Amino acid sequence: MAPQPQAPVLTVTLNPALDISTSTDEVVPDLKLRCEAPDIDPGGGGINVSRAIANMGGRSRALVALGGATGSRLCDLLHETGLPVLRLNAPGETRQSLSVIDRSNGAQFRFVLPGPEWRPSDVRGALDAIVGAAPQGGILVISGSNPPGVPPDFAVSLARRMAGRDTRMFVDTSGAALAAVAAARNAPIAVLRMDDAEAEGLAGCPLPTRKDTADFASGLVQAGAAQSVIVARGADGNIVACPEGRWHAEAPPVPVISKVGAGDSFVAGYTLAVARGMAVADALALAAAAAAAACMTPATDLCRPEDVARLYEERVVTPI
Repeated sequence: MAPQPQAPVLTVTLNPALDISTSTDEVVPDLKLRCEAPDIDPGGGGINVSRAIANMGGRSRALVALGGATGSRLCDLLHETGLPVLRLNAPGETRQSLSVIDRSNGAQFRFVLPGPEWRPSDVRGALDAIVGAAPQGGILVISGSNPPGVPPDFAVSLARRMAGRDTRMFVDTSGAALAAVAAARNAPIAVLRMDDAEAEGLAGCPLPTRKDTADFASGLVQAGAAQSVIVARGADGNIVACPEGRWHAEAPPVPVISKVGAGDSFVAGYTLAVARGMAVADALALAAAAAAAACMTPATDLCRPEDVARLYEERVVTPI
């Protein structure tokens, strides 16, 4: 089957991780826990977005900051997947993350290390590299946490560097970096995504209803934080507010094996849909389908294309 037409996509991962996933009979303190043979995958927000895009038949390039022996191993794994990689030299050893499932109750424990410390010169080099690689007429996805030493306003600084270019910038981050984007005014960010807990933290109050969430998202759009704001409400679905309108996409009910990578799969689905010229409501539905499909797979497998296609056909999207 010939690939569908789409705009070019570049994902950026400043703080990647070598993801190690395993399980044990029971997670208890003090004892040595005998685990099964691990699955080892390249991880990090932008990497996962690119992997999920590939799973859905799309194309992207991944700009990844890598360092040390762990970074080399992660790079090898990325090449094995066939994903086009642009390597940015990180100032230290790439981090690892560990996910362990307690087979006695199905609980999942996730341990994430911080990554190397960046200097101001490393930050300037990353900004230059991203601006140089950003696709004209395409989409630039900044996804995942910032490494130590990278200032919270990195995405805002990058967006202002990108002003005047024909590149749409999507941001999915957290913590102080998310707060910096939400507080920015007139930075040319096309899409800002967050979850409901993050939205409530920024709002300073609960957002119990879909309308509450939509009003909050609309407020960020009107204030100039981003052209579109997406809030994931977990099992209650996803909401987008943009100049074209406000929509809610139902979260398809699926058996949950692992939620690892669900948010990244959502971003991948939305990015791919926009890159293919789909309308906002349909893009939100494809994103919701990709996130739900990721929950059906173990560990870091992300979404399967057949699951995404089936769940998208069953989509329920309504205006708010």
